[in-house]
Amino acid sequence: MNEQKDELVTRIEEARGKLNRSIDNKEDYDTIYQYSILLDTLIEQYIVAESNSRP
Repeated sequence: MNEQKDELVTRIEEARGKLNRSIDNKEDYDTIYQYSILLDTLIEQYIVAESNSRP
């Protein structure tokens, strides 16, 4: 389970970077929105993984 959470953390950091760059580069709304949805989904998966690993 720890590897899964580590992988999610890596993917969250990558998605956050993409979102931040798209905002900084003033990309179109749809692109920014899609990166935002991706980031939210990954964070949700991390929260679920974290809660499932608790005794």
